[in-house]
Amino acid sequence: MSLSMIINLGVIMLTFPFTATTLPLSSSSVPSSRICTRPIPINALPKMRSYNKSENGGHMAKWLNAMKAQSPPRSHPSSDESFDLFDAKAAEYAAWTENHPPILGMFEKLMKAAKGKQVAVFLDYDGTLSPIVEDPDKAYMAPDMRATVHDVATYFPTAIISGRGRQKVFEFVQLPELFYAGSHGMDIMGPADGCNGFKATGTRSKDKEGNDIVVFQPASEYLPLINKVCKILEENTKDIEGAKIEHNLFCASVHFRRVKEENWVQLAERVANVMKNYPTLSLTHGRKVLEIRPAIKWDKGKAVNFLLESLGMANSNDVLPVYIGDDRTDEDAFKMVNGMKHGCSILVSTAPKSTSAAYSIRDPSEVKQFLHQLVHWKKSGMNRTHSASSRNGQMTTPTRILKNICSPISL
Repeated sequence: MSLSMIINLGVIMLTFPFTATTLPLSSSSVPSSRICTRPIPINALPKMRSYNKSENGGHMAKWLNAMKAQSPPRSHPSSDESFDLFDAKAAEYAAWTENHPPILGMFEKLMKAAKGKQVAVFLDYDGTLSPIVEDPDKAYMAPDMRATVHDVATYFPTAIISGRGRQKVFEFVQLPELFYAGSHGMDIMGPADGCNGFKATGTRSKDKEGNDIVVFQPASEYLPLINKVCKILEENTKDIEGAKIEHNLFCASVHFRRVKEENWVQLAERVANVMKNYPTLSLTHGRKVLEIRPAIKWDKGKAVNFLLESLGMANSNDVLPVYIGDDRTDEDAFKMVNGMKHGCSILVSTAPKSTSAAYSIRDPSEVKQFLHQLVHWKKSGMNRTHSASSRNGQMTTPTRILKNICSPISL
């Protein structure tokens, strides 16, 4: 059976009491603890037969088209004809932005909506904070972007939500003051003392450096299965040049950015033949990557909601979450943010895409510019508050400044 059929199959909803436990974060043992007792729906996929090329070729063609659509080629005009093509694509992109206006041009409007609100910032990593690169192990964060994200976390509760393993993202970002949600939100960690004065609930533990943290892992029981599937995929795809299997703890990624396009079908067939034996796992696709994860009702949108609830911000009408991402897996988060009374969803893309995001931004450099503007807006508001306090005879002490920095945004 083809991968498109895996994704489009109807699901059978099974519900049972689920106990989420933590896993050791270092060589020392960390006791597990019940942190979620309400039922969590599980999507059980039906058993699938082996892939039959003659029977399912049409479905595989649809899947191949989907892979291409999520991985548009970059434009490199080098002749008059290519310049014409480039102009056509630019016109198409301009038309698309009428429905998804560039956020940099809408910043003043956003800040008016944010006045008096508690702003929380949620960021994808690859393609958002770092450029998409050929080797996923080299998706390093630029020092100036790191400094910018640090500034954002100084003034707003900030989280990075990625399909990668949480520890891998942390190694790239290296900012302990943030909340991190790896494996599409199935592995959430944050500082026990909170971020910007907000503290998240969860199981308390310690990281490798001995810092107090809180952890939430709703798919911890799937770890042995993901370990097994990663080993099988590595064995079954090792002869396909350029294919790379990335173990993201509770998820697995099959990268095909370095695979020749004529070999994409072969790779997809092999992944499908592995997946048919594991009906409790689901498969989706992103930008030149196939994502395998537990088929539970949990995604980046659920992770955003969980963090907002943990921070005590979910049920407030005075909260404005900002979510920025570039991939199909970010769509759940876009929809979640759009469903709130106030919210700002931003897709990072240089090409038109079907998306639920309300706004657009072109690339990580523009993301950095937007985050700079957000920090400047907050600082300007604080300066106005401090000036007013001074005029009213109130001394602006370091303690008063720290209190203002760590309190919810209110202008």
